[in-house]
Parts: sequence; C-alpha cells; structure tokens
Amino acid sequence: MLKFLAKSLPVGSRVPCSRPVLSCRVLPHHLRPKFNSLAVLILTGFIAQIIFMEALQAEPLAPPNIVVILTDDHGYADLSCQNEVSDIRTPHIDSLAANGVRMTAGYVTAPQCSPSRAAVITGRYQQRFGLDEISGCPLPLEEVTLAERLKGAGYRTGMVGKWHLSPNAVSVRWARKNLPSIRLNTNGRVNIPLGKTVEYYPHVQGFDEFYAGEVQQYFANFDPGKNELLSTGKWRSDRGYRIDLQTAAATNFIDRNAGQPFFLHLCYFGPHVPLQATPEYLKRFPGEMKERRRYGLAMLAAIDDGVGQILSALRKHEIEENTLIVFTSDNGAPLKLNMEDDPIGRGGPTWDGSLNTPWIGEKGMLSEGGIRVPFILQWKDALPADKIYEQPVSTLDIAATAIAAAGQTLDNSLDGVDLLPYLTGEKMTSPHQSLFWRFWNQSAVRSGKWKYLKAGQSEEYLFDLDSQEHERKNVLNEHPEVAAELAIQLKQWSEELRPPGLPRQEINDQESAWFKHYLQ
Repeated sequence: MLKFLAKSLPVGSRVPCSRPVLSCRVLPHHLRPKFNSLAVLILTGFIAQIIFMEALQAEPLAPPNIVVILTDDHGYADLSCQNEVSDIRTPHIDSLAANGVRMTAGYVTAPQCSPSRAAVITGRYQQRFGLDEISGCPLPLEEVTLAERLKGAGYRTGMVGKWHLSPNAVSVRWARKNLPSIRLNTNGRVNIPLGKTVEYYPHVQGFDEFYAGEVQQYFANFDPGKNELLSTGKWRSDRGYRIDLQTAAATNFIDRNAGQPFFLHLCYFGPHVPLQATPEYLKRFPGEMKERRRYGLAMLAAIDDGVGQILSALRKHEIEENTLIVFTSDNGAPLKLNMEDDPIGRGGPTWDGSLNTPWIGEKGMLSEGGIRVPFILQWKDALPADKIYEQPVSTLDIAATAIAAAGQTLDNSLDGVDLLPYLTGEKMTSPHQSLFWRFWNQSAVRSGKWKYLKAGQSEEYLFDLDSQEHERKNVLNEHPEVAAELAIQLKQWSEELRPPGLPRQEINDQESAWFKHYLQ
C-alpha cells in the first residue's frame, strides 16, 4: 500500500527587521549640520544596504513545535475564559487564551468522537473517505495524516491518549469485507481480534512515539516514568488516574524531544463517561450541586492542571514562545435531554457533567450544542495575545495551520485553511465561505450568520446565529430564498462525498427525541 511520500520543503523563515535608531539632540538652527540632497541620498542608501545585509545574515526562525490538545465530550461553556458559567475554574487553559486567540465560533465536523477525530488528524471532511460515524472506522491507511506530513518535514511525532480510529465493535461493514468469516453477536456487533485492531493504531499513521489508550490499558512504545523508548509497541497496564497518566506521558514526550521540532497530539479521555475523579480534584468543588456536575468539573480541573504541566515543561526547555498550541474538544457534551444526576459509576448514554451553554442541543445533533466547541490557539512568536476571533472556523483548519506553520506547502486535498493570516489580521475576510455537516439523518451548512439544518426528509430549519434567539427561532418562513440557496450549496457539497448525497431516511427515534425536545 502506497503511503504518503513526504518531501521536505524549506521551512518558511521570518526575518527580523533591524532598524537603527538615529538619535539627535535638538540644536539651534545655526548649529545644525547642513546636508545637501545628494548627501542625504547617499546616507539613506548606505543605511538601507546595512539593513538588507543584516536581514540576509539573520537566522531563520526555527519551525515551531506543535501541540494539539483534544478533550472528549467537552461542552462549549466549560472554560472559565468563555464567561458562560461561574462554577468552572481552568486558569491554565485560560492563560492560553490570554496569550493567544480564543475563537468563539469554533466547530467540529461531527457531533461524535471518531468522525470528528478523523477530520482533525487529516484536515479533510471525514465523509470524503466514508467515516461519517463510528461504524465507519477504521481511518483508512491510505489517508495522509498530519503526523505523516509533519514527519516528512523533519518533526518528531507523538500521540497520547484516546485514539478511537481503529476497527471497533460496530465496524460491521469493515469486518464483513476484511474478516469474511466473522459472525455478528446477538446484539448485532462484532468482536474484532486485537491484532487486527492494532494494525490501525497511531504507529502506522505517522507517529514515532505513542501511548494510546483511555483508562489504564495502553499500547505504547515508552514508559511515562522513564526517558527511554522501546523498539516496538507493547501493551502495558498503568496504575493511576487516567488524566494524570496521559499528562505524564505528554510531558515525558516533550522532555525527550525538546531539542528538535516535534508534534504532540494529546487526546485526553475526559470528561467523557465513565466519570472518574480523585479526592484532590473533587474537593476543589464543594457545595450543593449535582454530583455528575461536580465530577465533570473535577475532570476538567485535572485536564487544566495537565495543561499547566505541559506549559511548565515547555518553559523549562525555553521553547514555549515558538510552540503552536491548539486546545479544543471533539464535540459537544451529551446532556441526555435533562442532565439527570445518574449514579457516578454509570457509563454508556448518560450526562458527563459538562455544559453546552448558551447553545441548543447536545452530542449527536448538528445543532450548535453538538458541534460548537472551545477553540484556542497560542503561538507567542507569531500570534497576538488576548484576542477574540468571531468568524467561523473549523477543526479542519488545525492540520492546514500546522502544515503552513512548519513551512510546508498546502495541497488541494485539504479542506481546512491556514488560520494564521486571519488571526494576525493580515487577511480580513472570513476563512470559510461555508462549513458543511452530514451525520446520521441530519445535514447542515453555515454561511456567514446563516445556518440551514435539515433533519430527515421533512424537517427544515434556518437560523440567524447572530441573533439573540440563534437556534431558538426558526426563520425559514421569513427568508425562504436564503434557505433555498444554502440547500443548493449543501447538496452540491454532498455529491463530493463517499457515498455521495444527503441522508435519504427520516430521523431515527433518538434524533426525533432530541429535535422534539430542543427545536420544537
């Protein structure tokens, strides 16, 4: 199978501009030196030549390290810098916003983990390669990942935490094609042999170092407690709190690779259920509240502490300024309609304690609550500090931005764009004319302030997202021409996908319950 042939291109350099400062004390007119125009021209040319030669001799800015931090089922409201709720405390993540750019209209490409993660790691709409939902796993080996692209540019690549892009129990279509003798369980699922699952793990998708897992079982080629690499990946069982284990692995990778450009993809398994937290984190949130909320806040506090440790590791090695850090979530929080305070030990389809305020809906929906997420970029050497950016952006843009920052050429296969010129103000237009979604029996498009949402074959909605009502008011009847134009765009985009076209069935029972609860 032909994988990506990486060609290392010259990394784009930024040349510092040295300007000599000519200081002159104000003198009486009769004592001022007299310059004729020719002398001024000669002096100006001489200074310009000096500046030009200094620029030629200046050291190019080294390619930035790149750290992409992805949380799991983390709702829009749950960073204190979002200013939506008062009970959350995330000082370290807030510092990323204070030292970088916080995007208030950041979107994922799906309201579910696997398809969303596939878009992050490839920079392409996952529907282009048939991974619309979890059952579409695995991520095809033919797809070129961000890790493979950056590895070709001389980066050391590492992955920590939840991968979720390999064959799984609902990958029935893949199993029937690749394991024809396999049989369905009584619940309609399949038991994929572990050896087949590992064939799609991070180490075959461009990652040099990996610590892939969710709770205590990890497939890894290094020990977070030691600064050494194994020759091959092995399964290991590590005791400890899952968030802290993943932080330890991340800082271990940074310590080992601080002397060269690196890409770290850190995928925290939190606040996804099953909810888990240590007494240390729980005691930070005393008082009366739902226990699931307390645990969700505690898990996010653990993640925030982890971000603090990552920043400390970067500062220890004096590389924070030239590190591009991305922080976002894979989708919105699952509220399960009414945020019931179920027993903490319960996993499966239940509320994870996170909130999507002020947006409507939840994980699984193409309403804002399912797809609009926290999104922050920090790169002290290149991006402004404490900036809020309100134009719609997508997690598709992470790959394109990282590739461009590394000095590599963006090719036409990418659906994302390089956000850097937009965030610095070099470009004043919106990065995207339109953003598109297709998931289960729903489809949607956002263009400017307008969002068109279709549920099954019969339900259509048009929302003005700049209005105070946003998705609380369907304005389709007031603006039918806008809805018609967006429907055409959505249909045209869907024809590029695999399989092509929009959903042809009515919404299922779960989707029906969501839409009835939130949008009617």
